[in-house]
Amino acid sequence: QVQLVESGGGLVQAGGSLRLSCAASGSIFSINTMGWFRQAPGKQRELGAIISSGGNTNYATSVKGRFTISRDNAENTMYLQMNRMKPEDTARYYCAARISPVTTRVPVTYNYWGQGTQVTVSS
Repeated sequence: QVQLVESGGGLVQAGGSLRLSCAASGSIFSINTMGWFRQAPGKQRELGAIISSGGNTNYATSVKGRFTISRDNAENTMYLQMNRMKPEDTARYYCAARISPVTTRVPVTYNYWGQGTQVTVSS
């Protein structure tokens, strides 16, 4: 089993920045792809960004150029740096991890999930 714990959410004004962290513990040797997904009220969970074990990244069009995903394998931690934030970025952000080395943008294919951290961007 793998445990994922997110931190760093909060309230920020439009144009501001936040940095999310996801700490992994447990059977972390089994993890390959990790990602950040988000879900706004009344909407489906959607991709934010994903990163492979080798550091290859993939972003949703809506965040590309503003968000940066990274991971520190030595510290078992993944990050999401969010800049130039917009009100439409408001959502609960979830950390996810996948055993398969094949990267995918589909949430249901991820094996482990954190509880999420709320991000609110005011206009």
